Formats: sequence, C-alpha cells, structure tokens
Amino acid sequence: LWAARGTSPGPTLCVVSGIHGDEINSVEIARRVFHRVDPQRLSGTLIVVPAANSLGFRTMSRYMIDRRDLNRAFPGSVTGSVTSIVANALFERVVRRCNYLIDLHTGSNFRTNVAQIRVDMNHPASLAIAENFGVGVIIGGAGPAGSLRREAVEAGVAAIIYEAGPPYVFKEEEIAAGTRGVLNVMDYLGMHEIEGRRELSRKLEGSSWVRVPKGKGGIFLGKIGLGAAVEKGDLLGTVTDPVTDEIHELRANRTGVVIGAALPQVVLSGYGVYHIGRIE
Repeated sequence: LWAARGTSPGPTLCVVSGIHGDEINSVEIARRVFHRVDPQRLSGTLIVVPAANSLGFRTMSRYMIDRRDLNRAFPGSVTGSVTSIVANALFERVVRRCNYLIDLHTGSNFRTNVAQIRVDMNHPASLAIAENFGVGVIIGGAGPAGSLRREAVEAGVAAIIYEAGPPYVFKEEEIAAGTRGVLNVMDYLGMHEIEGRRELSRKLEGSSWVRVPKGKGGIFLGKIGLGAAVEKGDLLGTVTDPVTDEIHELRANRTGVVIGAALPQVVLSGYGVYHIGRIE
C-alpha cells in the first residue's frame, strides 16, 4: 500500500488495482498515478493499493491462491477463506477510511473492452466522479454482490470502476487514458490540479451482447474492432466448426458502437463475443 498526504486538507481517494491478477494494465495505471502526484501540491490523501491480488499479479492468474474471485468476496470476513480474509483486511483497513474509490480493471476471460466507467447511476457522488473521469463511456449498474464497487457504495464510499483493454498484456493507450482519468477525478475533487480542460465522459444509453448460438461453437475470428460503429445486421465475425468446416456468421443485433469483444479463440455455445452499445 502506498499513501501520500497533502499539505492541505481535502478528501481521501483510494485507488485499487490488481484485484484480478491477470488484469495488469490496472497495476501500471496505479503506479503512474501515484508517482505523478506531488505531495506539495496535494490536498487531502491519496491511497493506492497497487496489487490487491499480489500473487495473482506475479503469476498472471485472475483468481486468488484458493481459486476464489476476490471481487466477489467483499466486505469479507476474518473467519472465512483466504480470499475472504484478504477482502476483509482491504475493506476494513483501507476502503472504509476513504471518501472516494476508483477500482481499476481490464476486460476478462480473453475479452477486450473500450475504455469504460461502470457506476451506480442512482448514487449521485459516484456518478459525479464517473462523469469527471473524462475518459471512455459510462455504463450504469450497481455491480454484482460482493464486488468492491458495490460494497463500497453501500458502506458510504462513492465508487467507480475503470475498465479498458485485454488481460495479460500492457496496452499503452489504455494505461495513459486511465492515468489521465484518475488525475481528472483528483482535479474535480480539488485534490491535485491538472493542466488544460477536463472533458466529461458520455453515458451509454443501452447495450447488448452478441452470443454464439447453440450448437455453433468453434474457432472464432473477428472482423470488426473495438470502437467501430455498426449497423444492425452488419457482419462482426465468424465461428468455424473445425470438424465439418461449417462457417457461422455473427451479425450485429443492434445499431451502435462495439464497446467489448472477445479475442480470437475457441468459443462454445452462449459465449459473448461482441458487446454493442448506444452512446448518449
């Protein structure tokens, strides 16, 4: 854990990364943010947890050592599993002491996402920091039970997730954007000034997944990239049966923008391959 206390009073912002150890972009964003903040110009306190799942980060594993998902274990328990104990320590010793929380992630399970902020739009303080992140699109939702963001909001801490890029690799564009977004939030909170003007993130009005139809699994190859504008019915990619050589076409189920996509891989029935949203 890294902490910087400013020379003047202000809020406490917590930045958490590496909850999923394979989502390594998040760790580099956290590192850059901390080292770009000058304590002499800081108001309030910045707390950074650079690798919440430190063993997972070292071994490129999404899960904790006991094969549980840390982001479904909050607020945790001192009498539970290893994952639950770690979740409890992070939540009680760090998160509850913060006014604001930014949880950094990437796409998961061999998927990649455009820069996006996930937030409970019914929580005004959380929505305000989502809008002032100034990067990517905003996707509404409270988040699943046991996730850090949801449990933080229920504990009175305004919280958002930033999610961009794929797991396993560093992507400079998403790292730079995420770093800029966190610094934008600090500027909005009056903690640390940035140069230039902040933009506001745009909201997503709705989204849906294109999934592999039943019995049509096989080798998935995409033809459309992240951020592409598509019309309903456009060809997005194909799935080829490696035995019969039958090719199934995957087409857009709505008009919008591709905000998430599976990486080329073997896919099974029901697997989500493209996430298409309409931006406000």
